[in-house]
Amino acid sequence: MPPPPPNRELSEQTAYDAIRDGIARGTFRPGQHLRSAELATTLGISRTPVREALRRLHAEGFVEVFAHRGAFVAAVSDDDLAAAFELRVVLEAYAAETATARFTPSGIAALIAATDRMEAAAGTPRDSGALTQANAAFHELIIQTAANRRLGALIAGVVELAWVARTFTVYSDADLARSISHHRQMIDAFRTGDAQWAEAAMRAHIRSAGHVLRGSWRSTASRGE
Repeated sequence: MPPPPPNRELSEQTAYDAIRDGIARGTFRPGQHLRSAELATTLGISRTPVREALRRLHAEGFVEVFAHRGAFVAAVSDDDLAAAFELRVVLEAYAAETATARFTPSGIAALIAATDRMEAAAGTPRDSGALTQANAAFHELIIQTAANRRLGALIAGVVELAWVARTFTVYSDADLARSISHHRQMIDAFRTGDAQWAEAAMRAHIRSAGHVLRGSWRSTASRGE
């Protein structure tokens, strides 16, 4: 009996996840040519699902597609970063405010555990990957607790992984200490049930992250890297 045909939808999702993750981690740099043949060979799938994945990533702004030239990792401008963080401020502050009344002791314990992992990863040597994972767990728990599926989808569409994943590699020790302090403030706000405090702490947290990353981006751009 011949083997079953490959699942095209699964192959497309595999390609999508792999390419987006590569962009997020900096494996694929802004302006880099994403050749469907090479990607297909690397992933062990046909070119068709790779092309479909590139179309999806183009629609989401991760990839630029040019006629007769192909697909390239999209460049990120300072205006792009500013717009993304302004939206994050609004959406994630609302998530924190909404989640406050819904947090249970076990949920707060999970936030504390994620922040403790961040603090441990902030030591010497710093583990940026662990920091990113713990930070993502912290924010995802707040979004899940807000229990608004549409809000979660909106935030997921705004948070560009390429920017978030690189944030902790450019944080100074003082930047990182401030970020962890914001997490502790939010935990205290959730514990006391103060929604306005939680909302204000999240606003400060996202704005601070935006300033750090945009400052790093400008410095890199000025050096032509």
